[in-house]
Amino acid sequence: MNTKLKCLLLDDELPGLTYLKMLCEQIPEVEIVKTFNNPEKLLSDIANLDFDLLISDIEMPGIDGLHLAEMLQNKLVIFCTAYKEYAADAFNIDAVDYITKPVKLERLQKAILKTIERLDKSESGKKFIQLNTDKGKTLLYFNQIQYIKTALSDSRDKTVLLTDGSFINLKNIKFDTLLNELPEADFCRVNKKEIIAVKAIKFFNHNEIVLHHQEENNKNTTLILSETYRPEFLKKVKL
Repeated sequence: MNTKLKCLLLDDELPGLTYLKMLCEQIPEVEIVKTFNNPEKLLSDIANLDFDLLISDIEMPGIDGLHLAEMLQNKLVIFCTAYKEYAADAFNIDAVDYITKPVKLERLQKAILKTIERLDKSESGKKFIQLNTDKGKTLLYFNQIQYIKTALSDSRDKTVLLTDGSFINLKNIKFDTLLNELPEADFCRVNKKEIIAVKAIKFFNHNEIVLHHQEENNKNTTLILSETYRPEFLKKVKL
């Protein structure tokens, strides 16, 4: 992983949550996205949160950590609990780790490293991501993407041009979220409204990029290379 591990923290007891947050702040690889002391509040906010890992207690009022973890698709979970008897259930739902309280910094660091190793392993063999579209869910294969741009109809949506010339409209997703999911070496942001696949480039200079894709007028698609994203783009195409 080249970016920090984005984490949510959940514990219904505020002293425990405060202590867990303090420990996580001492681990350089961790970025705390948000803390919760209510599992139902976490569930209500989940659609608007970009995170990789949930660090959660198990016994909580309303909904326990095990059931909550089962609801979080494709997200990793570390359990921190005072009870040893849930360990088998935790690993049955493929938890990364199970830490008994009181949590020690060294033990939490080991769990974080296990999480990063698992993410790196899954990303190396990852060929697609599952996303929401205006027609339902889709499996978007990385090798089929030419570029992604802000949708004309709604700036919260993104339009993807595929290698076969067709388009897919992704619903309510941020560019940062997409970039975190796409293979870093193969995709690059070129301006505020567009991401491109490096393999889709035909020509480029310091101000614009011409793609292999031809539009209906038989002219190649041309995109602006903005000053903000130019250094990262130039670094990537020289690799």
